[in-house]
Amino acid sequence: MSLDQAATSASSSKKSGFSFSQHMNELSLFVAIVVLYVVFTSTANGFLSFNNQINILRDAATIGIAAWAATLIIIAGEIDVSVGPMVAFISVVLAFLLQWGVPTPVAFALSIVIGALLGSIAGALRAYFDVPSFVATLGLWSALRGTALFVTDALPVSIGRNDTLDALDRSVLGIPPAAVIMLVFFAIFAFVSRKTAFGRSVFAIGGNAHAAFLSGISVSKIRVALFAIAGAMAAISGILLVSRLGSGNATAANGLEFDVIAAVVVGGTSLSGGRGSMLGTLLGVLVITLIGNGLVLLGINPFFQQVVRGLIIVIAVLANIQAIKRSMSRNKG
Repeated sequence: MSLDQAATSASSSKKSGFSFSQHMNELSLFVAIVVLYVVFTSTANGFLSFNNQINILRDAATIGIAAWAATLIIIAGEIDVSVGPMVAFISVVLAFLLQWGVPTPVAFALSIVIGALLGSIAGALRAYFDVPSFVATLGLWSALRGTALFVTDALPVSIGRNDTLDALDRSVLGIPPAAVIMLVFFAIFAFVSRKTAFGRSVFAIGGNAHAAFLSGISVSKIRVALFAIAGAMAAISGILLVSRLGSGNATAANGLEFDVIAAVVVGGTSLSGGRGSMLGTLLGVLVITLIGNGLVLLGINPFFQQVVRGLIIVIAVLANIQAIKRSMSRNKG
């Protein structure tokens, strides 16, 4: 009986260790967020103010909404660098639609459809013509940014008074709608990634695309769908951007794609595919947002901010990788 108890205890310990190692990345990111709050609270004036916390939520929503789709893309072993120009381009499209008198709900729907169609172009190039996703989305990045700048002469496109867009930027009980939208989509993507056949197929493709194909998964269709979803999510970010700025702007969201990718990678998603989680990305979004906000409040030179942000991101990723390796090593032992 004592041997059985010992075996049961060992088995329970092993399961507990495995569970701990599975969530090591999220735990380390949570600690990093706490540390960032402590550091910036003590060094940056106004960091804990109510208005600044609202700004943090808005900035997190801008990154997060696009990051959910980017997480699935990277889990599938692909990459999307067209997010920033897509957001800016859709903001311009939406502004023009509203100027032409298109009803706001219809303009929203058309903007999302256009975003999905543009994203699917990159997906089709990857799925059916074997163009690397980095190259396909880089081409889309250049085309969208150039087109938006050309049609607007790099000037904002005013939308005038719009009650619906005003409501999207008006906080309710201190919470900006953009943050609520971000969390709703977080719940949807977390469910899809873990509880549906589509989500399991994405992980399978990232782990081994050829094996996934042999097992009956339509790899090409899922790749197109992933980039179409990414385009639609970028369009939603573009709509929220218009509500925040009050205009469409071809120069907006500059560098957003790098913040999105950084948030996903800091969140523990493997760039080689096959591993990642929405919770990790959510925490990664908060880390990236807090770093950017804190550096601005500290008055760091905007050019040097990129250096500091890059170093912090690399250190965070290295720390998470080492923590996961140590935990898995202990678990094996």
